[in-house]
Amino acid sequence: MMVEVNGENFEQEVIHSFQPVMIDFWGPQCGPCLALMPKVEALHKRYGDKIKLTRVEAPKNRRLCLSLKVMSLPTFLFYAEGKEVDRLTGNITVELIESSLNKLV
Repeated sequence: MMVEVNGENFEQEVIHSFQPVMIDFWGPQCGPCLALMPKVEALHKRYGDKIKLTRVEAPKNRRLCLSLKVMSLPTFLFYAEGKEVDRLTGNITVELIESSLNKLV
């Protein structure tokens, strides 16, 4: 199960994580987000022991999205050692996500 991140646990789950972190910003009204979700969950099974895969429900966490400059969905952020190292936004494929994950491993 992917970890749900919000404004209260972001620092603990992402910034202070001992593993690299991927954050999936999604929304229940976002068709591309919902289409990617099963594929992202499949990636969790493959990478979950090496990379912490998390998600943020954007409409419920607007302040966090603004603070991270997430302005559209879907958006994926990738963190290593507490710093953002990669970002995907817009027309995202599972292959692009996997390529970014492989850079973190």
